[in-house]
Amino acid sequence: MKIKYSPLVLAVLTAISTHAMAAEKQIQKDESDLEKIVITASPLKRTVLESSTPVSILSGEELDQHQAATLGETLKNVPGVHSSYFGPVASSPIIRGLDGPRIKVVQNGLGASDASRVGPDHQVSTETSTATQIEVLRGPATLLYGSGAIGGVVNVVDNRLPIERQQGITGEVFAQYDNVADSKTTSTDLNAGTGDFAVHIDAYNRNTGDYKIPVPADINEHGGSTKLSNSAIDAHGYNLGAGWITDDTRVAFAYGSMDSEYGLPGEDGVFIKLKQDRYQGVVDWNNLDGFIKSVHWQNAYTDYQHSEIEGTEIGTTFKNESIESRLWAEHSAVYGWHGIMGLHYNKSDFEAIGEEAFTPPTKTDSLAAFLMEEKQTGALLWQLGTRVEQLTHKVNNQFFDELSTDNSISFADEDYTAVSGSAGVVWSINDKHSLAFNYAYSERAPSSSEIFAYGPHIGSGTYEVGGGFNLTNDNGNYSVVQNGQSMNKEVSNNIDATYRYNTDNWNASLSLFQNQVNDYIYEDVSNLVLSDGEFITAQDYQQLQSSGAGSEEETDGLPVVLFAQQDAQLYGFEAQVDWHLNEQWRLDVFSDYTRAKLDKGGNVPRIPPLRVGSSIHYEYGNWHTEVEVTRNSKQDKIAANETTTDGYTMLSAAANYYLNLGNVDMTLYLKADNLTDQEARVHSSYLKDEAPLPGRSVSLGVRARF
Repeated sequence: MKIKYSPLVLAVLTAISTHAMAAEKQIQKDESDLEKIVITASPLKRTVLESSTPVSILSGEELDQHQAATLGETLKNVPGVHSSYFGPVASSPIIRGLDGPRIKVVQNGLGASDASRVGPDHQVSTETSTATQIEVLRGPATLLYGSGAIGGVVNVVDNRLPIERQQGITGEVFAQYDNVADSKTTSTDLNAGTGDFAVHIDAYNRNTGDYKIPVPADINEHGGSTKLSNSAIDAHGYNLGAGWITDDTRVAFAYGSMDSEYGLPGEDGVFIKLKQDRYQGVVDWNNLDGFIKSVHWQNAYTDYQHSEIEGTEIGTTFKNESIESRLWAEHSAVYGWHGIMGLHYNKSDFEAIGEEAFTPPTKTDSLAAFLMEEKQTGALLWQLGTRVEQLTHKVNNQFFDELSTDNSISFADEDYTAVSGSAGVVWSINDKHSLAFNYAYSERAPSSSEIFAYGPHIGSGTYEVGGGFNLTNDNGNYSVVQNGQSMNKEVSNNIDATYRYNTDNWNASLSLFQNQVNDYIYEDVSNLVLSDGEFITAQDYQQLQSSGAGSEEETDGLPVVLFAQQDAQLYGFEAQVDWHLNEQWRLDVFSDYTRAKLDKGGNVPRIPPLRVGSSIHYEYGNWHTEVEVTRNSKQDKIAANETTTDGYTMLSAAANYYLNLGNVDMTLYLKADNLTDQEARVHSSYLKDEAPLPGRSVSLGVRARF
């Protein structure tokens, strides 16, 4: 299909900014920072300035300032990134309007392997309070991470796998209290070593009550509680790691455990209990002689489980046991081209057990080969890559026995071959200006839930029917039947253009993107509703409700959605400017916008609106203060059966005081969010009409590094 290009809305943003206080306490990104910070998600050891695709990195004090209880909330103000916001308990990142199975969340380069890609009510099993760096790759990143990264990657980096030798002990202690939910968070991070041996330990604990909100939770409610019921969190975890590191070899291994218990907003008495055990290891062989210069081997085994508990009874349990292994080698230059070649294996055994299991047990295996190359020719850095991936879904058809008494539903193995390729160039015009262009062709195999879903998904408030089925109408009797066809692969043709300007006083970037996605998979809301185990029209259901004949079952009244496919196009921009006016004042301005349309008419659902934000910083002596304003516009470009979301403005402020106590660097801070107690509802959230953002909050915290 011919790719169609739409006009882009361009924004020109200017800003004023300043250098922070002491050199060791800098929170702003200057040119030297961008040149030094390596993107660990790229095996070619690229920096932000060397990447042909847009990349954002949160690290150091900037990461400290934005840490939140969930990954989505931590990243929600990164240009191009929004949050799915399932209340304050389970928020995943949305990149350029894409989320779920299109965004890969990885921990130190390997998949988190939880259930967050299946449903918005499932928590991402990563912890930001112990992270040292979070990397966001905007746009397709399938070459290294597979078809599940067709929309981007979020890589959470920590110290659990020691990277370098260390003598003595270093670490960090963190504690925070937030009044909006009576929230208490603590964490510690310790690193020690002697000779070639290094060890690591970290731990965290988070306990919150129900969150205060500016207005009653239900958008149609007038009067009532201003607490978001069933939004409490009780979570803790730890990681242990050890490594043997020499000039030529690194062998490291880590074990991590996390436990989390959190409520599902809007469902009183229902909560999720999550448990994950994760083993991760890496072996590096460096400085090899010959054509192969280095070899790297990453491995992870994850045992994930969460149970949805209603009162004292387990309703549904989700399990995912996965193995992931990536092996790659760096080769010497061939005609000026140097890069890596490798293999990537992933095996997942996913199952949902219980009355509200909406997808059958499925085993998914994938094996891929990839190649990534780059070459410097004068001021041009060329980047090429390709990947071929074979993926198979093996479904357990016993799941459908209760749904089809005549055993008419039976799926064979679903096999897909996904091919990806990219070509990019970074043009260093001079020491201040650079341009980057990238074209990526990416294929994504449908996820197992997109194909086989058949049942109530309480988290999203829908009855899901996968693309392997059709809805039929026999004289008003509606039913679901297997369609006997395989879902098509999504095919993305994505173009990125990025301008960067970097000096001692200025850091600026503008990225434009155009993404044509053929056979885009989306949830098409039908005119049917589940009532007493039967499919009826929404009109008939409303009549039942008005007559008082409706059922009180939890699954009653769920709208029926069918995973459908249609070509779509997404386009937009991300812009950010920092201007260091002097040693005391700085202003940071950013904006982003995504427009997403279906080719046959209509809009892609739950797309975030235009956003503009600005923060002004002032530093004097040991003090750092800032005020931040973010405007989220009204979203009225909506899909069928979707409602408009009003715009809102969020105002926050913070003050940090830095202390140097010998070998200990301490930061005391006070932070206030939503100072105006603004009612704010996130358009991309499934719960936008039942769960507004938290009200006015004040946080007190201390962080000590030694």
